[in-house]
Amino acid sequence: MTSVENRARLVLGNWKMHGSLAENAALLDALRAADPASHCEIGVCVPFPYLAQAASALGGSSVSWGAQDVSAHAKGAYTGEVSGAMLSEFGCRWTLAGHSERRSLHGETDQAVADKARAALDAGLTPVVCVGESLAEREGGNTLGVIERQLEPILALGADALARMVLAYEPVWAIGTGRTATPEQAQEVHGAIRVALRGLGAGQVRVLYGGSVKAANAATLFAMPDIDGALVGGASLVADEFLRIAAA
Repeated sequence: MTSVENRARLVLGNWKMHGSLAENAALLDALRAADPASHCEIGVCVPFPYLAQAASALGGSSVSWGAQDVSAHAKGAYTGEVSGAMLSEFGCRWTLAGHSERRSLHGETDQAVADKARAALDAGLTPVVCVGESLAEREGGNTLGVIERQLEPILALGADALARMVLAYEPVWAIGTGRTATPEQAQEVHGAIRVALRGLGAGQVRVLYGGSVKAANAATLFAMPDIDGALVGGASLVADEFLRIAAA
């Protein structure tokens, strides 16, 4: 059984649709100057237009960067989409796949998310695959059933593919609401995900928590045995707050 000590901690920022060239420059400079590698691995997932800026600002530092989405297609007549190969040309390490906002606002299905994850792997990227339940699903006692359904096509990709991914549990009811799952609630879901991963021989896969993570609650979340770090939304736009989460 894989222990948490064998899984390097990871804190990823998701800027969502925020930023400007001037605002980004100050934030990226602060992250580069902090050299946070002594605490854990950190990275930022930025809007597509700012990938070149992130690469220029962070290149040669311990901070990695990535995108917030990727096309399931390698190339072709898919107006508005961005391929994994394009992201790789900008030095991306990460791409999110299946963030709850993509699922709810753009109708992405569980299989579509798995197809995007597969395309990311084919391009040499690390997909961060997001899963999570709505408030109605949690109150209906169906949290683990929802997670199992969302993970099914991801787990079907097999242990070799899973070993090159990161998973993120982000309860939809806690994203941008100020509400956060208690450490025990988060651990229950992370523990169930870990059991499924270990069943495929992929227990070493990192599983992040996302949902109103901030410096004030990060340490208690990270103390849970199956929480390997965080996918941070709004707090990743403030350098000091983001670095304090990493330090936790």
